[in-house]
Amino acid sequence: MTNRGRPFGRTLCAMITPFTEAGTLDVEGARRLAGRLVAEGCDGLVLNGTTGESPTTTDAEKAELIAAVREAAGDGISLVAGVGTADTRHTIELALAAEKAGADGVLVVTPYYSRPPQEALEAHFRQVADASGLPVMLYDIPGRTGTRIEPETMIRLAGHPRIVAVKDCSYDFLGTQMVLAQTELAYYAGCDEHVLALYAVGAAGCVSTVANAVPGHIAAVLDAFDAGDTARATELQLRAMPLIEAMMGAGLPGTVTAKALLGELGLPAGPVRAPLLPAGRETADGLLARYEELVSGS
Repeated sequence: MTNRGRPFGRTLCAMITPFTEAGTLDVEGARRLAGRLVAEGCDGLVLNGTTGESPTTTDAEKAELIAAVREAAGDGISLVAGVGTADTRHTIELALAAEKAGADGVLVVTPYYSRPPQEALEAHFRQVADASGLPVMLYDIPGRTGTRIEPETMIRLAGHPRIVAVKDCSYDFLGTQMVLAQTELAYYAGCDEHVLALYAVGAAGCVSTVANAVPGHIAAVLDAFDAGDTARATELQLRAMPLIEAMMGAGLPGTVTAKALLGELGLPAGPVRAPLLPAGRETADGLLARYEELVSGS
């Protein structure tokens, strides 16, 4: 097996979509936030994903966000646009729009609600990959979609020339390693608690929600591992766990906690869109406390 490479970079942030207090797309805020993420260690950004509230943004907003962040981030930063929907035709339309707006790749989640069997899943992903010139990152998150991309399906899809990566939220470490061992797919840890563990067995990097708040710390975990200092990498990963738990394991969506924390830090965020509700005062205070503990010890 040859080196699978990093088609979209190494330290990617699953960026929130900032809104104004009136609930409209905050284009200037998105530019500002993207600039901060890049300056502090991210070499790739994932837009219009789960954390980016893709189910409640319009097609026009999605394209506008990509174009604005493309301008702010510059050409050296990978932009991966979430385009997955429950409808193959709509997904293809979004992929073509993302390509036109300046994305470098597309993130395609498993179609949800209809729960297609594996044969239909494979056909869906192949149709999307065939429709544009952009490379594809598959998004395996059965806890949200209800359907797993089984390892055998993933291995078959790896033969498609434009299916190059996976955002892994499967919580199946054995299955992930089976695919890593048999393909050249570039895996990206989609769960912040798995950033170091998955990297240690051959992942290309991560797509981190927590990086919205601490991009430099997430990058430092991987920097230490790349430098051969596995003890330091472990220390940094474990030091981040209280914030990771507060943002990702406290029963609220990462979108809600990320926006609450960014708001406390005076960074572009704004409200979440219904049906999500904002974090309460106690939650926001707890997030800020975990953040301050982490950055004070870095």
